[in-house]
Amino acid sequence: MSRIGKLPIAIPAGVTVTINGNVVTVKGKLGELSETIKPGVNVAVEDGHVVVTRINDQKENRALHGMYRAKIANMVKGVSEGFEKTLVINGVGYKAVQQGDKVMLTLGLSHQVCLEPIPGIKLTVISPTEVKVSGIDKAVVGQVAANIRAARKPEPYHNYGIHYSDEVLIKKEGKTAGK
Repeated sequence: MSRIGKLPIAIPAGVTVTINGNVVTVKGKLGELSETIKPGVNVAVEDGHVVVTRINDQKENRALHGMYRAKIANMVKGVSEGFEKTLVINGVGYKAVQQGDKVMLTLGLSHQVCLEPIPGIKLTVISPTEVKVSGIDKAVVGQVAANIRAARKPEPYHNYGIHYSDEVLIKKEGKTAGK
């Protein structure tokens, strides 16, 4: 049995989980998320926990078992606490400026990069060199952060560009002088 899939998901106070056929809906203080479950996996609420089981040991059902358990756990955490990613901007003249709900990035390009938040995502400029992406859906927060990082990936020699705050960057050694 899946090590991840067999763990029950505790439902915190203020969060409700409803199962309507093959649709799981999670509501909390920050919002509401729903997920459609494929037929090979069963989801039930028992004693304040969400339990995910599979109907048989076919390869596809084994794969879906752990995935849906992780998705439902992320939904429960998202509506109760939320998710956030912090991006760091490093480079001479590189900066971020908040303009209402938009964020303008100066990244050494011929134009400024304008970031407009999608519904459910909040962009915040902590300092001119830090941008925080927050929301209730973990996958969407990660994708928006990845799109921002893709605007100017860190280059290997000076690490100029945009990177995650917890990302470890390794600098390459430059050329050595000839003899």
